[in-house]
Amino acid sequence: MDAHPLVRLGVRNVLSKDFEVQEASGREEAVDLVRDIGDFDIAILDMGWRPNGNGASISGAEAIRAMHRAAPVLGIVAHGDRPERYLANAALGAGAAAYVSRTAGPEELRKAAVAAAAQERFVDGLVPPKGSRGVITTRQRQILQLLADGESTTVAARQLGLSEETVKTHIKSTLSRLEAKNRSHAVAIGLRESLIV
Repeated sequence: MDAHPLVRLGVRNVLSKDFEVQEASGREEAVDLVRDIGDFDIAILDMGWRPNGNGASISGAEAIRAMHRAAPVLGIVAHGDRPERYLANAALGAGAAAYVSRTAGPEELRKAAVAAAAQERFVDGLVPPKGSRGVITTRQRQILQLLADGESTTVAARQLGLSEETVKTHIKSTLSRLEAKNRSHAVAIGLRESLIV
């Protein structure tokens, strides 16, 4: 279920030999289909944060949880923007059986769908192993650690010998790289992914 018609067409082409495919143009519609019809083996769900026409959509993790509540045996494949460990962890933690990134090939998507249908866990082979630390730079990690320790931007700048504007720029970049909504969310991702302690 993806807001982009071209992505939906690609997913349909990859899976139509093995599965009967129904489409939804957004997460709310997908959740409604699962809740109202409920006769699905798997769902492919776009994890990227994309606005719908009426404001912000529910997040991918929220949609996974809602589908899981409505159909506990539904195999959910989270389709993320990038092969990042924290994105896979967020999807699997919400109840998805599989995670595959948009950079994966058709065979990876097919494997993820088959695994989800069998209630088996599958993670895109391009996703780095647990505990990998390549998502943010060393300086961004230092600043994120100071934020986790309860320090302000001013204190972080003083301790690291940087200007406050430089620290703010690093924080903004960190939020973008981690796809975090705010500083607290970035700290939570950093702790979950062992980027900070």
